[in-house]
Amino acid sequence: MTSEQQSTPADGPDGPGGPEPAAEQEEPREAGKARKKRRGKGSLRRLAIDTRPLAAPEFRRLWLGQGVSFVGFQVTAVAVPVQVYDMTGSSFWVGVLGFVNLVPLIVFGLWGGAVADHMDRRKLLFVSSCIMWVATLLLLAQALLGIGSLTLIMAVVAVQAMGFAVASPTRNAIIPRLIDRPLVPAANTLAFTASQFGMLAGPLFAGLMLARWNYAAAYALDAVLFTVVLYAALRLPAIPPLGEIAGTPGLRSVIDGLRYLATQPVLLMSFVVDIIAMAIAMPRALFPEVADTRFGGEGAVGWLFAAIAIGAFLGGLVSGWIGRVHRQGVALVVSIVIWGLAVAAAGLSGRLWLVVVLLAVGGAADLVSAVFRQSMLQTYAPDEMRGRLQGVFTVVVAGGPRLGDLRAGATASVAGATVSWVGGGIACAVLVVIAALAVPALLRYDTRTTPVTPR
Repeated sequence: MTSEQQSTPADGPDGPGGPEPAAEQEEPREAGKARKKRRGKGSLRRLAIDTRPLAAPEFRRLWLGQGVSFVGFQVTAVAVPVQVYDMTGSSFWVGVLGFVNLVPLIVFGLWGGAVADHMDRRKLLFVSSCIMWVATLLLLAQALLGIGSLTLIMAVVAVQAMGFAVASPTRNAIIPRLIDRPLVPAANTLAFTASQFGMLAGPLFAGLMLARWNYAAAYALDAVLFTVVLYAALRLPAIPPLGEIAGTPGLRSVIDGLRYLATQPVLLMSFVVDIIAMAIAMPRALFPEVADTRFGGEGAVGWLFAAIAIGAFLGGLVSGWIGRVHRQGVALVVSIVIWGLAVAAAGLSGRLWLVVVLLAVGGAADLVSAVFRQSMLQTYAPDEMRGRLQGVFTVVVAGGPRLGDLRAGATASVAGATVSWVGGGIACAVLVVIAALAVPALLRYDTRTTPVTPR
């Protein structure tokens, strides 16, 4: 009790000292409750996802278009491997889909990033998105006609990968031009959370549609939803290159970008650890087989494909803390270790709900690592290099899981699905720690000492 709350012996119950101490005791109590309430609300606001970038109308349209269209894109991403497994009965051919995606992603991802540094990024985003839309329409046509050609499906998937390889680095290079630098991590978190919502809702829709209808219905839904991103691209303002552009977007330009990357150990290692995470630990190619042999069929496959996205989406909703992390290199390594261990634990479980929970934990960790990698790249690299480095980013982010598909499918054909799944997760956790210790510049990376690059 403080001295202000104590009454003197001369003060009687009706004197000046009587009622005042009681009032003074009540006032601090109520004030304390109010302060606790404000602190609670403040903590929730600091934890909740940062939506400030949505105040910019250009970014808001791009974000909304990406989120809606990605739902349909993920429906197709599930329908295609399930159709291939249905046609062949082999996880190996599902893994080959990863290779078919990988080659166009490497070639057109690097080239598309160079083009994005040499022309209006709005126009390039629209054209490349149209290519993806046409590929979806071709998948719909083959399903409606009942062609059942594995070669045709592989070819269309390759065309779709070409469009994606150009659209993705272009869209990511646009973001720093639409918002202020301090909001880049928040904008990336919003973008990744929207994508993860698509990866959550898309597989669930796919599982429902494949169980009740057919492949054509799944591809039709994708074709309809994808029109939203076309509209969003058209509504963007013109985004020409900053300053004078030298040369042409050819091989020399790509090499210049790779040469710049080679001189930046932090950025280079951010790509290396992501390749380890995806190429070594991603169990996606095993989902159709595991759903069929362990959990009873197509109803389970939707949950398996959605599980990682469930965790990433929920993680995004409570991601307000991400923007306050300065030691992003350490956070990146830790999040990938958690991803690998969660994947390994999921592969050991025989219960579908537990597999979903563990993969969701891995998905939340993967979202954190993705936000840090993207933010490091967008704020560290100058604008004239962003397109090319985003092209490398696309090759790594989209190509890594496809390498993982090939690895998982090939390993499963020799050693079985469980060995392929669990072994990949454990190897990922071990290798990423070794890589980080080998290049300590990544662990020392701190945003408080990072030079500011022009928008």
